[in-house]
Amino acid sequence: MSWVGEDRLGNAVLRVRIVPRAAQDELAGVIGDMLKIRLRAPPVEGRANTALTRWLADQLKIPPKQVSIQSGANARVKIICLRGCRVEDAVRRLGLAP
Repeated sequence: MSWVGEDRLGNAVLRVRIVPRAAQDELAGVIGDMLKIRLRAPPVEGRANTALTRWLADQLKIPPKQVSIQSGANARVKIICLRGCRVEDAVRRLGLAP
């Protein structure tokens, strides 16, 4: 499985690994079959999840409400659905290859 895929409705789906309490919010690259994203937010009370959805929305230039965590809300590895964002657009806006 690649780090990016598509659901039945044509929405991009990302597989990400989060590193909370980092020095800065950034895309750290592709590790195996997932994106590695560093976030300053701590993994308590949903702060890292909120920071992740906001950061992805900003990077992909879509509203934050279109970014949702499908699985892994309490884990470092998460599956993220980007409603209204096609795979090609997500890849291009993140500056990566699938």
